[in-house]
Amino acid sequence: MKIIRTFFIKIIRLYQIGISPWIGNNCRYVPTCSNYMILALKKFHFFKAIFISIIRIIKCNPWGPYGYDGTK
Repeated sequence: MKIIRTFFIKIIRLYQIGISPWIGNNCRYVPTCSNYMILALKKFHFFKAIFISIIRIIKCNPWGPYGYDGTK
């Protein structure tokens, strides 16, 4: 699982460097969803990290909450 976790973190870092600057700062949460996923991958089992990251992305909408939402 460590190889898969490392692969996902590298993909997220590529997104942060290559795609995110073009999209702009539209984040409702601190930390951003990509940083949240990296933190979750480092803190939790792979499948739990993916699950809570997907939930976080689903919550990110114009009618959703905002502010600090760290990994629990």
